[in-house]
Amino acid sequence: MSFSISQASTPSHPLAPYGWDDAWAATFAPYAEQGLLPGRVVRVDRGQCDVVTPDGVVRADTAFVVPRDPMRIVCTGDWVVVDPDGDPQFVRTLLPRRTAFVRSTSSQRSEGQVLATNIDHIVICVSLAVELDLGRLERFLALAMSSTAGAALLGDGPRPVDHEARPLVLLTKADLVPDVTTLSHLVEDVERIAPGVQVLPVSSATGEGVDVFGAIVGGGTSVLLGISGAGKSTLANTLLGEDVMHVQQAREVDGKGRHTTTTRNLLVLPGGGVLIDTPGLRGVGLWDAEAGVGQVFSEIEDLARQCRFHDCAHTSEPGCAVTAAIEDGSLPERRLDSYRKLLRENHRIAAKTDARLRSETLREWKRRGAEGRAAMELKRGRTR
Repeated sequence: MSFSISQASTPSHPLAPYGWDDAWAATFAPYAEQGLLPGRVVRVDRGQCDVVTPDGVVRADTAFVVPRDPMRIVCTGDWVVVDPDGDPQFVRTLLPRRTAFVRSTSSQRSEGQVLATNIDHIVICVSLAVELDLGRLERFLALAMSSTAGAALLGDGPRPVDHEARPLVLLTKADLVPDVTTLSHLVEDVERIAPGVQVLPVSSATGEGVDVFGAIVGGGTSVLLGISGAGKSTLANTLLGEDVMHVQQAREVDGKGRHTTTTRNLLVLPGGGVLIDTPGLRGVGLWDAEAGVGQVFSEIEDLARQCRFHDCAHTSEPGCAVTAAIEDGSLPERRLDSYRKLLRENHRIAAKTDARLRSETLREWKRRGAEGRAAMELKRGRTR
């Protein structure tokens, strides 16, 4: 199948099922004039990626795209530029990312790790087979609500139009809570800590909520996130109508899975839309998530604006609206503790990141200075 510029924005474009639209076509136009191909990354492993292009799926090397910068490493969901005549194939560059779900790495280098890009729905899967961990869910939500900001750092070319990835909380394995009243209370518990976010109980075993979920993700790109054993791959198979993703039974003792999904995979749904399934996450460190924390804990920030002092620490200050809300029971103390914890973590990561960037900039200045001095000495030697 050959690709022409005139096909770039038509609904019949071969990449349309993967999310290709007029905006992507406009961004890609300068590369199309060079005879290059657009493609979307459907899988990444071992420094290479599978890219679906108008001419089919190609295996491409990713080393060309600034491999030492973890925020620019090719990721599942990326729209990229490839050379149709390259041998071997390699990704020439990334198109600017509209959104990105980024967490901090587990290393001590204060770097971000991009888990999925160009997403419209961030689906946080929480298993009802175990007790709800509201603190972990607040952490996921803070990162999800910061997904647009992370994209501004990434990709080449003009910045795309503002785009927002909407979070959705799925309470999976709802069949394990047969009592309707209990299930309703669990949904209400989650809704209280997820302002403005839809909370949907689903069951791959009984089909409960699956049709509603399928309709939500039927347009755009969605990513499934959660710890191992949350039922992400089983849910993906249910939507696909076949066992594409390998799954294993969660341990009965603690409901944890066995990390059977080892790579992030982009899948086209038969009813429309694109789904990215991801491995279970052991840890979710915050990354540039202050705006997201503020959204998740919007009721605390609203109360803080009513405090007598603008720099109120919400401990023992007179006229503190936050402590007053805790005393009258309208604000759970656990909620305030979680808010403080996430803010501290985000500020710590931001400070370490700023220090690392300053250090890298200084090293770069020193390197360029040394190169300049060496070039000057060489020039002086030639003129003597």
